[in-house]
Amino acid sequence: MRPTTLLLSLAFAFPAAALADKLDDAIQAEMKRSHIPGVSIAVVKDGKIIREQGYGFSDLENNVKVTPATVFQSGSIGKTFTAALVMLLAEDGKLSLDDPISKHLAGTPKAWEGITIRHLLSHTSGLGDPYAKLDLSKDYTQEELIALEAEIPMLFAPGEKWSYSNMGYHLLGFICNKAGGKFYGDQLRERIFAPLDMGTRIISEADIIPHRARGYERKGGVLLNQSWVAPRLNTTADGSLYLTARDLAKWDLALYGDKVLPASVRQASWTPAKLNDGSATEYGYGWQLFQRNGHRAIAHGGAWQGFRSQLYRFVDDRLSVVVLANSASARPGKLADIVTAHYLPALAVEPKPAIAETEPAVAERVRSMFASIADSKLPEGLSEKVAGTLSPEFLALVSDNLREWGPLRTVEALARSTDGEMRKYSYRLNYTSGALLVDLSLGKGDKVEQLRLRGD
Repeated sequence: MRPTTLLLSLAFAFPAAALADKLDDAIQAEMKRSHIPGVSIAVVKDGKIIREQGYGFSDLENNVKVTPATVFQSGSIGKTFTAALVMLLAEDGKLSLDDPISKHLAGTPKAWEGITIRHLLSHTSGLGDPYAKLDLSKDYTQEELIALEAEIPMLFAPGEKWSYSNMGYHLLGFICNKAGGKFYGDQLRERIFAPLDMGTRIISEADIIPHRARGYERKGGVLLNQSWVAPRLNTTADGSLYLTARDLAKWDLALYGDKVLPASVRQASWTPAKLNDGSATEYGYGWQLFQRNGHRAIAHGGAWQGFRSQLYRFVDDRLSVVVLANSASARPGKLADIVTAHYLPALAVEPKPAIAETEPAVAERVRSMFASIADSKLPEGLSEKVAGTLSPEFLALVSDNLREWGPLRTVEALARSTDGEMRKYSYRLNYTSGALLVDLSLGKGDKVEQLRLRGD
């Protein structure tokens, strides 16, 4: 399918309209740069929603503007709700986080014997993702989807490493269906959405959804409507939700109290998962965990079907930011960074400094890889797993962005390390009018075993 004193002093020092104009200008500039039709934001500070605003268009064909009521797709932010439901079912005694998943799912392969519900929640199961084999136009039954996913090779033994897996959250949804005795989406509505007066619901193209935005994808420099996905594949528990920025603001507010989740569940959700060797990950149960400039953050993002999303919760500062966008080329994290820094400058993202280049051959390889990607070609030397994630559609999207940024000027090394047999590198690729951050890992035979890219 991851400030109070300063804010008040700024509010008194500058007229609100001037601050709003400055933020609006920055958001609209990023929208123009990333070709985003529409954006909705919500800001929560000290227990109150202090800003809700829409920018641009939710529907280009009918010239409909984004408002706070506009409904977007959640992408993987939906995992925060799936994880919460799993924890509630554990509180009910209907499952245990240490249950093997085979206890709740029929037809699981022998390779999955060591996988527990806890592994699925924390992305430490060793499961990959099925998208290289998945036919997005096919309406798989639960049994068919499990059978297909059972054919995907394990990446590592359960608990050995961390690797993000949408497949794992597909399985969590199926487990919730059985343990809770009804469709997981109905359970979410009853236990979370309705009590919090949220309009959030499972995706359905057939239903009439007031204020529903269209998703857009950019191909060959042209905006197109989102690609079609079979209805059942848009009901899996890895993030298949309709929601508004206001819905996520209500979710954020509820997470400071006990209305839907007891303190024990919230604390467990935001505790970094441990690997078999005792080392900590940067993920809890359905939440990404990190620090920015010494400030604790609980967050998640999402991307699916022409929509992208980001939720930041700087919990010690009591500041949260929601960004929803209706374009596959959007950078919601960048937009959320802009909004966050506006309300609390101490949370502004600090560019990572370059380090000395000691392996120029690897840097040159990265340069060559992205020259291929700029031509919409699959680079050489990729593992089967990484090659499977770089679909022609994804390559075309990245290629469009890179061409618009102009020639590649420099490749800067940002970090390098080793993890067993894996060599890990981070680079910043500086183009004429943009920059790309690249993380990659080289394994046996110098194959690229992991590849992550994001705008700087």
